[in-house]
This record gives sequence, C-alpha cells and structure tokens, in this order.
Amino acid sequence: MIEVTEFKNAMSLLTSAVNVVTTVGSSGRYGFTASAVCSVTDTPPTLLVCMNKASNSHVHFVENKILSVNVLKAHHQHISKAFASKMSPEERFECGEWTELETGSPVLEDALVSFDCQIDQIQEVGTHTIFICHIKAIQQSEHDKSLVYFNRAYHHVGQSETT
Repeated sequence: MIEVTEFKNAMSLLTSAVNVVTTVGSSGRYGFTASAVCSVTDTPPTLLVCMNKASNSHVHFVENKILSVNVLKAHHQHISKAFASKMSPEERFECGEWTELETGSPVLEDALVSFDCQIDQIQEVGTHTIFICHIKAIQQSEHDKSLVYFNRAYHHVGQSETT
C-alpha cells in the first residue's frame, strides 16, 4: 500500500502550471489556487479541475456551476499565494485586475490564458471533487513566461522574445 507521504513526495516532482480558479454567484466571488487542471478533450473543448472538498469555497463552485481557470504568468506568484492563503475572498480579488467573459466568472485580465467554463459534471473522489468543465470562452494574452510549481517551489518556464 502506498503511504500518503510517499504519494505526496512523488507528486511534488510532477511539474504543474499554477492556476487560479474562480467562480461568481449570488453569494459573491470565490477562488483558489490549483495545480490539478488538465485538458480532457478538444471536441467539445473540455477541462478537468480538481478541488479539495474541505475548502471554504467548495460549496460555491458546486452551486454556481461555472468557473474560470486563469493560468498564471511568472510575475503572478503573489496572486497564487493570495488565493492559497486564509485571506477573505474580497481581499484575494484585490490582487490583480479582473474582468469577465461569457459565464460572468472572474477572469484575470493579464493571465497567460483564461478558460471560462460551465461545469457539466461533478464527481467526488476521496478528499476531492472533480469538475468536468465545458469551455465557453478563451482569453489569451501575449506569450510570456509561465509560473509552474515543482518540488514544492515556484519556477518560471518559457522564453521571453528577443530582438
């Protein structure tokens, strides 16, 4: 049997993009930092997002049935930390400039890319919920270095354009 610590140590070596996942509804705006995001299929364009059920904002994502995945640039480390902290939802959204696309879910204006989604399916597995999300709109910014998480630390990947 695999021990939890062994699993967590092994998973720390899986390099992941750093994302801030957001939602909005009658109870306000909510968001969290996530690395467990991946493509499912391109027909129809679909993402998978995993969220810990113990999160204070979990119920809002389930109720709202919409979310945006904001892929962070290298200079967004402070936003990642804010959305992973104990700050209030209102304080988190003071970091960065926010807009919206089709669903109304908050989109970080200068994210590397944002995927605006409708949650089509919800599956609970252990301590987490898996959201299967149909992409309704995409917003891309200029190519830049991306913020990734590897071995329990932030890193930057990608090349800046040279002249």
